[in-house]
Amino acid sequence: MIPTFDTSTSKIGSKNPRSASDFLNKAGKSESQIGLELFFTDSPGIGGRLRVEPEDFIVEEISTMPEHDVEGQNTAVIVRARYWETNRLVRQFARQLRISRKKIMFAGTKDKRAISTQLFVFAAPMDDVRTIKMKDIKFLNIYPTKKNIGLGDLIGNKFSITLKNFDIEISEAMEASRNTANKLDKIGGFPNYFGVQRFGAVRPITHLIGMHMSRGEPDLAVRQYLCAPGTHENNEATQARIQLGKTGDYAKALHDFPENLSFEKAILNHLVVEPEDYIGALSNLPQNLLMMFIHAYQSYLFNKILSERMRRGLPLNEPVVGDQVLKMDKNGLPDHNNWLEATEGNIPKLTELIGKKKAFISATLYGHESEFAKGEMGDIETSIIEKEGVKQRDFVLSEYYKLGSKGKRREILAPAKNFEFRKIDNAIQFDFELNKGCYATTFLREFMKADELTNY
Repeated sequence: MIPTFDTSTSKIGSKNPRSASDFLNKAGKSESQIGLELFFTDSPGIGGRLRVEPEDFIVEEISTMPEHDVEGQNTAVIVRARYWETNRLVRQFARQLRISRKKIMFAGTKDKRAISTQLFVFAAPMDDVRTIKMKDIKFLNIYPTKKNIGLGDLIGNKFSITLKNFDIEISEAMEASRNTANKLDKIGGFPNYFGVQRFGAVRPITHLIGMHMSRGEPDLAVRQYLCAPGTHENNEATQARIQLGKTGDYAKALHDFPENLSFEKAILNHLVVEPEDYIGALSNLPQNLLMMFIHAYQSYLFNKILSERMRRGLPLNEPVVGDQVLKMDKNGLPDHNNWLEATEGNIPKLTELIGKKKAFISATLYGHESEFAKGEMGDIETSIIEKEGVKQRDFVLSEYYKLGSKGKRREILAPAKNFEFRKIDNAIQFDFELNKGCYATTFLREFMKADELTNY
């Protein structure tokens, strides 16, 4: 069980804490390596494991549906998938339809170990899309449309998650969960870290690949992707990665790597023919997967910044001078590209708006056009970026097609809407809704306080 710290004289959210180390619940080594260094709550962790079965993790995308149009050349589909990661699902769709992956559009990436319901738009006739037959896939709605969608074109996600295999008795787990829920309710949300899935639970390396890509080290990015073993990967894959790292023999690795590592094999196929063309090798990966590497590195930097703000005891739900406060968009969500600076004069009004969830304190998601906040938050952002040795030009990425990221700002506190939890036998079911871009695992880590990434 994670140790807890006395909070009788101070708590996160107060502007003048006695000492951050006196009360912060520190994360373990595994989480700290991806920037999740702290927990907001001091209540005992209940442990447990998510996704013992895919049915334990049910996620339903909240989307604005494209307009139905009988003249449309595209096809909108609500897809329910069991045990399918979105990128691999798209790849199979493309193979069955014999079209490019780029003709299959979706708004959000969903995890493999789950039952997910999400919107797709195919640049293909509806009669063709109807012919798709795949295991554990069901079309709930299908119709023609003229509209397209892209990543981020959703409002949020609705979750029903069953947590099992606790470290403590179920009665203790329920009591600890009530304590955690009460503490999060008081500040109106949870620290909006990027979750484990952003980095990989089995192999938490996506941010390292992105780091090497941004630094102009495609050879190291390829080596990281191909050779870094995962602690919970099967032995065949682990041994193949280790052997390639020792020998550099791409042809042998192409034979040795398991068939399910199809993305790795695509890179190896390229390297067998052109051993020094690392950029070309990476270009064999789907564009959104390459972009995910860059976003993962930005996410790591964001997590480090948020951890430092918490460590210094700055509030997550009240602005301080210099904070950049996001405005609310037409959907009631944070507008990541529209903010104003907190000053002595406007802090009372901004605090009121934040309390009503009509404004949101932000941290930088650093890119080639980013500007730092002012005041102490600006000092935090600057110090983390400088310590990591990051330059704005690192995110231009002109050698990769359309991979540059100009950056934006991201809210540091995420609300969990319509939150309920209940005991079901020796498990606890958590039901809640999150805004787009927010992670269910980040919310639930406050309850679990586990360090084993695969538990999330």
